[in-house]
Amino acid sequence: MNLQMQWATLLWMLFSGLIMGTAFDSYRVISGQLRFPRWSVHTLDLIYWIAASLFVFRNLYHSNHGELRFYVFLGLFIGVWAYFLFLSVITERFVVMLIRIVRQIYAITVRVVQILLIAPILWLLKLMKLLLGFVGIILLFLGRITLLPLWKLLTWATRPIVKRLRIIDGFRYIQQRIIRIWQQWFGKN
Repeated sequence: MNLQMQWATLLWMLFSGLIMGTAFDSYRVISGQLRFPRWSVHTLDLIYWIAASLFVFRNLYHSNHGELRFYVFLGLFIGVWAYFLFLSVITERFVVMLIRIVRQIYAITVRVVQILLIAPILWLLKLMKLLLGFVGIILLFLGRITLLPLWKLLTWATRPIVKRLRIIDGFRYIQQRIIRIWQQWFGKN
């Protein structure tokens, strides 16, 4: 391996260390802000380290065909150290700012949906309920005005037949029989 490839590998590993530090800080801030459940933190840590290992191996393979040397570890260490020394605070603030922006956009979106979609639908449902209630009251009133005289006329016309057939006595007998059976089964109430 020539000197130019070694320097290129060292620079790639510096870059990989910077990216790993950025990803770790971003993940740490996001998990702190979103408050993931305690059991999921270990799984997310494992996923981070697997992704970071694959990222570093891909860059190592790209730069020197996967040869592992001392300067690879040195480049990773210097890249992570330089990141935490110079860029960590900036990244944390940037990620917190992004989280705030996303939360505000989400809150605005929810509010707009409530105002433009849900509120009109609720208003229409209340209006329909009011109209149906009004129509029901009108129908009851009209029914009472028109059907009550017809009902009185019908009962007056059928009264001799009902008395002759003793239909009402039959209903009373059935009602008394049901009450007796109820009292026998469930006690006197």
